[in-house]
Amino acid sequence: MNKLLKTIKNIFLHEQDNIFLQFIEGIEFLVSKVLSLAMITVIIFAVCDLIVYIYKQLLLTPNPLFKDSLFEIFGLFLNILIALEILENITAYLRKHVFQVELVIATSLIAVARKIIIYDLDKKGGEALIGLALATFALSISFWIIRSQNNQKSKH
Repeated sequence: MNKLLKTIKNIFLHEQDNIFLQFIEGIEFLVSKVLSLAMITVIIFAVCDLIVYIYKQLLLTPNPLFKDSLFEIFGLFLNILIALEILENITAYLRKHVFQVELVIATSLIAVARKIIIYDLDKKGGEALIGLALATFALSISFWIIRSQNNQKSKH
């Protein structure tokens, strides 16, 4: 108990900023590990959900062709890919202690692409599609800028 009080006191002393920063880094590392485990759980359940859904579509429907549910299956696949990209973001943070902006933008592009792939023009208006197009354009430009800068840094 005395050691805990001493640690708390050291955290708030100005002279002990490095101890405080180590404390914060420890919490960030712990949260990242918990998020990794949670994301792995989500991915496992999403894969199981996809397998069950495909099984039902193949064996339990009168017309086992995927023509009515193909876009939903694509959406489930892309959800898993997005979850894998998020897990990659978390593990990259654990390895390098920095957020990789290029990876975050790539994940965002996949998420927007998923929305476009499963987009039902009959149910939704064109305004939402225009918004997705603008988001795709902005993310693509951002990705190109970040990639260009990263390539220039690696050459020097």
